[in-house]
Amino acid sequence: MLPFEEQILSDLLEDPHGGLVVVSAGLPLHSIAASLLIVHHSSSGSILFLSASDSQKSSVLQSLQRLQDPNPNPNLPSELAGDLPGNQRAALYSSGAAFFVTARVLIADLLFPRAPPGSISSLIILNAHRLSDTSPEAFIARLLRRHSPRASVVAFSDRPLPLSSGFSKPERILKSLYIKKLHLWPRFHVLVSADLEKDPPEVVDVRVPMTAAMKGVQSAALEAMGACLRELRRTNKVDVDDLTVENGLFKSFDEIVRQQLDPIWHTLGKKTKQLVNDLKTLRKLVDYLVRYDAVTFLKYLDTLRVSEGGKSIWIYAESSYKIFEFAKKRVYHVLRADGSKISMNSKSAANKKRRVNDDNNKNRENEASCSDGGKGHINSGVMLEEVLEEAPKWKVLRELLEEIEEERRKVALSREDELGIEDTGEDTGIVMVACKDERSCLQLEACITKGPHQVMREEWGKYLLGKAELHGLQKRSKKKNQEPKGFGILNGEVANGPYENTDPSSISKLENDALLAAASEISHLASEEISVGDGSDPCATRGRSRKCRGRGRGRSKKASSKGQTPINRHKNPGDDKVIGKGCSAIEIQGAEKDTEDATDLEERSLLDASTDKAVLRRHSKDHDISESVCAKPLPPVQFYALESDKHILDVWKPSAIVVYHPDIAFVREIEVYKAENPSRKLKVYFLFYEDSTEVQKFEASIRRENAAFESLIRQKSLMMIPVDQDGRCIGLKSSSEPDLHGLQNSQTRKAGGRKTVEKEMQVIVDMREFMSSLPNVLHQKGMRIIPVTLEVGDYVLSPMICVERKSITDLFQSFASGRLYHQVETMSANDISDDVSPTSIISKLSLLVLHFPRLRLVWSRSVHATAEIFASLKMNQDEPDETKAIRVGVPSEDGVIENDVRAENYNTSAVEFLRRLPGVTDSNYRALMDGCNSLAELALLPIERLAELMGGQKLARTLKDFLDAKFPTLL
Repeated sequence: MLPFEEQILSDLLEDPHGGLVVVSAGLPLHSIAASLLIVHHSSSGSILFLSASDSQKSSVLQSLQRLQDPNPNPNLPSELAGDLPGNQRAALYSSGAAFFVTARVLIADLLFPRAPPGSISSLIILNAHRLSDTSPEAFIARLLRRHSPRASVVAFSDRPLPLSSGFSKPERILKSLYIKKLHLWPRFHVLVSADLEKDPPEVVDVRVPMTAAMKGVQSAALEAMGACLRELRRTNKVDVDDLTVENGLFKSFDEIVRQQLDPIWHTLGKKTKQLVNDLKTLRKLVDYLVRYDAVTFLKYLDTLRVSEGGKSIWIYAESSYKIFEFAKKRVYHVLRADGSKISMNSKSAANKKRRVNDDNNKNRENEASCSDGGKGHINSGVMLEEVLEEAPKWKVLRELLEEIEEERRKVALSREDELGIEDTGEDTGIVMVACKDERSCLQLEACITKGPHQVMREEWGKYLLGKAELHGLQKRSKKKNQEPKGFGILNGEVANGPYENTDPSSISKLENDALLAAASEISHLASEEISVGDGSDPCATRGRSRKCRGRGRGRSKKASSKGQTPINRHKNPGDDKVIGKGCSAIEIQGAEKDTEDATDLEERSLLDASTDKAVLRRHSKDHDISESVCAKPLPPVQFYALESDKHILDVWKPSAIVVYHPDIAFVREIEVYKAENPSRKLKVYFLFYEDSTEVQKFEASIRRENAAFESLIRQKSLMMIPVDQDGRCIGLKSSSEPDLHGLQNSQTRKAGGRKTVEKEMQVIVDMREFMSSLPNVLHQKGMRIIPVTLEVGDYVLSPMICVERKSITDLFQSFASGRLYHQVETMSANDISDDVSPTSIISKLSLLVLHFPRLRLVWSRSVHATAEIFASLKMNQDEPDETKAIRVGVPSEDGVIENDVRAENYNTSAVEFLRRLPGVTDSNYRALMDGCNSLAELALLPIERLAELMGGQKLARTLKDFLDAKFPTLL
């Protein structure tokens, strides 16, 4: 452990009641939590880790094993599962060991109670920034204070920004957990800085210029974000200080806006709600621009155009047009057959051209003339010019890996010359590349193994095939049998036309037609490859495909983009070093390029060029030969996804780290790893897009974290935590709690004002509801909570009142799935028809109440209001019986459900038949059910009795005529 970690542990152990520890992102939080297990003794009681995620569990176990390295049998915490029998869980609580436990299981065990008093010595919470006074963790802390008064509560958090937002959030968290000390350890703390800066790693800052198209997309997206923020300011619903473009780049911005708008969300108009969603979409757009390749980014834009085109506001802004145009320029251009542009003026990047001709041309050439490449139709077709702009970072990453391997070999040779033996030190030679997500890791690995050009070709092929598949689905959905107008997708050709005076709508049509034609050829090639694999002659297949698609071929050009910014240089803060140009990678690990693989690759390239099997899949001969000839050796590379939240530096022990997507938490992990291993040499490369939101976001995250800690320091100096005579925190006391017992005003005539003893209110709560805040609030209001597993309802307030609690989102989902029908039917034991299918949610609720007369809908604005409603509903009601509540809806061994009112009183099939008879309505069918015992008896009733039951002579006559009518027979 580092000295500052030991100091944090010492501060926690000073207070027997625990405390709240807030550290900077990336500091060894799990190592400190694991140290508490080492100093813990089993005689004092069990220690529980509450609501830890899977990644947090693995980090704690890994840190514990590392700290107990000499011990062959380390004492590791185990999982306290909820499916274990109650007596077995009680024995585990008394064992004094360490366990991971969920909030739902622990609440039930404390309420039952299954945990013996005093058996729990400490409670460790790892996500303190998510807590509130109504969270399940606060409920557990209140129960634990009554159950084990001497137990300590230790809470950790590495997210200072959420803690600094809101009104006195740290103080409320301390009170809800019944602790009084707040420990703040920012990165700029004196002890932390001294430990991490004692022997820092060597850092190289690499700034990669963005291409012109990427700059255009970024500028347009930020402009659209600024326009949305200006519109949101005009609503006067949100704090103006928070509405900045810099804040909009972070995911926490959504939480800040929703936190301010949630109390009035139901009063907002559609435009304001859509603006909030648009800001979220634009933030993702800016993030995906620097994370994904050009084809994937264009595919994401296509999905946005379809999913949000009708309701989005930003997509109709002037800047959104530039986003789509620049994104398409990174992938392809649409030109006339003579090479002139059709759409906007743009800097063309010549790569590959495709010419597509008219399928409605009556003078179509025969197969012999097809093989000449369609030269006679050059002036009447459309060409799809493929750009396929590669990410600038890809080339720089390849150059960095070559440089690292070259330096490593030089160092190894120099040591071998000095010592006379091969170096066998601790240097593993592993280079770790840290990316944002798993997809980026897989794509970068493919870039190194296959080359960037091949990766872009594969993504482009997937994009075109997706277009063709979508178009095929749209065509099959149309039931009209008519000739397609404009293009014939089956043969990969588009219509000719006068393109000189083309309007924007027809330009888009031509562009779509050209993409579909290219996709058609890809589909043909895929089918031919399958036929070759089945045993057909590949040479004959290639010859036929080339001959029949001569007009559809395009001309191949070198990938030299005029508008593309050069990316072969990067900045070094130390010596402004420039890395030379490299070639595309062929393998990810190993020392050198295999000669046989290079020869095989060259032969395959020449074969494809000679046979001209596939235009879209064909590689340039010069490109492939340069890859095989100029490939340089690479070091062993390991890719790491930052979203996995796994601590693997101590496992891999890399000698160099390339931070492909910079992240402040991972930077701190690198600093801690180097401080714990001062003898290891470590070089870190940071890849930034110059003048991009990536740099702005990284720098802003540091400023925001420092400002959050400064705010917490000020709050700590001003907060007041009330304590009792034993020095323990008193906790939250709500002065607005209602009198649940309905105490009347004290009067001298009523026994001198003496208050009558009221029985404690109790509520039966389903076990699945303990993840919500309502049981905690009910317990705060003084109600006794009885946790059981209910088959019917969520809360049982009395023998006559059962409550099914629904959030707005859950209510819509329940109606869509039909689950609410079954729940209400079981709760009310009544009947309903299955033909309710209106689209309006209000209509569905109205019909639900009509069909279930005993059902009542109660709207509640918050959990506190729900607790008030529950208290008023329980007035003058008997307390529920938990044994009866458990048995409701549960079949016996014979399959009979006890006290099932439906099975005893009603034949639901007969009721459904009755309601469909002529003259029977919703207002009279219940009277008919009460007036006769069966349908047979109903058919024999006289018309006078029917009129009495149905409320009218006309309705009775309609039903009687139907029942007495003769049916036709076959003679």
